[in-house]
Amino acid sequence: MRRNVKASWIGVALALGIALAPDVARADASAWAFAGAGALAWKEGTAALAPRAAFNFDYGVGTSPDGSFIIGGLARLTPVIDEGADLSLLARFATHGFQAGKVGVAVDVGGYQRLWGTYSRGVAGGLTLGLPLGFSIGVQGLYGTGDALAFGAFAGIDFLRLTVYRQSMLDAWPNPYPAHQTPAATASFGTSPRFF
Repeated sequence: MRRNVKASWIGVALALGIALAPDVARADASAWAFAGAGALAWKEGTAALAPRAAFNFDYGVGTSPDGSFIIGGLARLTPVIDEGADLSLLARFATHGFQAGKVGVAVDVGGYQRLWGTYSRGVAGGLTLGLPLGFSIGVQGLYGTGDALAFGAFAGIDFLRLTVYRQSMLDAWPNPYPAHQTPAATASFGTSPRFF
């Protein structure tokens, strides 16, 4: 019996030592905070396509930025000037180059809900080219009930890709708190971009 008590205390001490021992842990996630503007054409029912200016706001999170591919979720708000706003919930598939602030692509696919005009919901998607310093250009579209259709092009900046996820121009503008590990060989602006 005495031996079991001694073994139990050794087990408890060992478990506490492992649980309380400090160590480096990395559980970073990707994130996006994009704001932009552009032009789109939209219609409902049998009406003709109408051009409009629109804003675009994306907020989302994804898997580790250290991977070759990042998968995540995204909420997109698209206010259409003089009309209203469309709200989309999308799955995002992005390359490492997109997230690291170099050059890469992201594909978004999901559903939308129209919050103005004739009630409509359906599918939405987009293709975004990520450029250095968080700049992005892309195309988006949606199709839904009531023969709702919209497509357009947007440009803007992703503030998280500009700051914490940026891995370009580090020689001229250091990133003091990067969200992911920076390989020494790819830390400068002059190297070839990593797409995957």
